[in-house]
Amino acid sequence: MTSRWTRKLAGLATGVALGALATSAALAEDIKIGMVVTLSGPPAALGQQIVDGFQLALEQNGGMLGGQPVDLIVEDDELKPDVALVKARSLLERDQVDFVVGTVFSNMLQAIFKPVVQSETFLISPNAGPSTFAGRNCNPYFFVTSYQNNQPAEVSGMIANEEGFKNVIAMVPNYQAGRDNIEGFKQTFKGGVADEMFTPLGHQDFSPELARIATSGADALFTFMPGGMGVRLVRQFDAAGLSDKLKFLSVFTTDESTLPGQQDAALGFLSAGSWAPDMDNEANKAFVAAFEEKYGYVPGSFAAQSYDAAQLIASALERTAGDTTDKEAMRAALEAAQFTSVRGKFSFSNNHYPIQDFHMLKVAKREDGKFWTTVVKTVVEDYEDSFHQDCKM
Repeated sequence: MTSRWTRKLAGLATGVALGALATSAALAEDIKIGMVVTLSGPPAALGQQIVDGFQLALEQNGGMLGGQPVDLIVEDDELKPDVALVKARSLLERDQVDFVVGTVFSNMLQAIFKPVVQSETFLISPNAGPSTFAGRNCNPYFFVTSYQNNQPAEVSGMIANEEGFKNVIAMVPNYQAGRDNIEGFKQTFKGGVADEMFTPLGHQDFSPELARIATSGADALFTFMPGGMGVRLVRQFDAAGLSDKLKFLSVFTTDESTLPGQQDAALGFLSAGSWAPDMDNEANKAFVAAFEEKYGYVPGSFAAQSYDAAQLIASALERTAGDTTDKEAMRAALEAAQFTSVRGKFSFSNNHYPIQDFHMLKVAKREDGKFWTTVVKTVVEDYEDSFHQDCKM
């Protein structure tokens, strides 16, 4: 009898030891992070900024986040929803990633959202912040380190009021983020909207739209045209002689991703944002200096928000000691957002979208000849998006 129990206890002890080793081995494995961004065509510059910002955070921490070694797998969604979906499913099923980071565009995020969150994998968006997931469809596995799409446009409306604009024409690409921007701007702008124009995503020839703008009677243009669309719009706007006739106010149209192609044509143009490379805090100064030294170009908000996404994941991994199996603990660690953001104040609302300050930005030329956006003034502090009250989390 004694001998039999001894063998059972020995077997139990062995099982416990093997279980401990398995747990230790699991925690010792690299944290797998899958990234889905656009790296094809003109918008590739935006995706590359996101990759570069995240990679910089990894490099600064010796390839680790929160003390855990990281395996970063980058996929190109090619700005095609069906491709984004295939890439996301591959990351989940083949690579079994612990986090998915993405995307650049809201329609790509909408394509991958359901399979990622239904697999109980945390989805961290470093840029896309559509209204569709900010209210009733908010999700405990979804976090945003940028903004809710409407917010910068809402702040643009505030800027237009302060600048005395009376009659504005609005133009955006016809997809979720564009529609969010139109609605956001109209929510706060007190003047008249002369016209609303929706262009195809990836639009190249703005001459018909510029002709309408020239005869609209508007005193300003509000637009959201990210990436290559913004480069072409600003160049064509200036070439048409409209820079001397209308004020130009935008979000993510004249930023560090587009200014190398716009240059003097964008000087003095206004925009709204939660970050600019000249923001006066130590974390941001260090980030911008390190980024320029490594990559040779001025980082934009896409890079800054991605850098913050990496810091957010690092803070959560540190709080959970690298354990990604306890979803409740990981969610609480992400919600705490205990990291130093390059934009200064940062916290999450109940819907996992940021609460942050927004500023009026202006395009300027540095002494070294490079172009960037600079903070003119803070427009609103601790700004919470207008959909969070509909989120039941």
